[in-house]
Amino acid sequence: MSSFENPSREEIKAILEAAGNIAVVGLSDKSDRTSYMVSEALQLRGYRIIPVNPTVKADILGEKTYASLKDIPEPVDIVNVFRRSEFTPEVAQEATEIGAKVLWLQLGVFSDEANRIAADQGLTVIMDRCIKVEDAVTAPNRSNK
Repeated sequence: MSSFENPSREEIKAILEAAGNIAVVGLSDKSDRTSYMVSEALQLRGYRIIPVNPTVKADILGEKTYASLKDIPEPVDIVNVFRRSEFTPEVAQEATEIGAKVLWLQLGVFSDEANRIAADQGLTVIMDRCIKVEDAVTAPNRSNK
């Protein structure tokens, strides 16, 4: 059993309030997918979404899509991950290499190894939580930046 504990709601609120760029790993270009719906909702709330998907060449949600985190030419605050748990340690490693502040694994995604990799490099780790739900709960009055 893991001893992992997510940050408090207050800490999550502070993380979201400070967030500029959110790289979404595994963001689908299909509008019926959860990753797309969550990212679109965040974008409408004023967050900057950066799509990361090696199989999509076109823009997603009006933003240039990158094959990997390392290809993003600007700072990333949150790496939001829509990949199966077994793929997250590699994403965690890339997140540390680009200097991200937060590794956020979506609802149903949990990895002790990804947590260890990211936390050892000073990243805040959030697992098995939906960023859209947390944003709605912690920042209900957020207006577009």
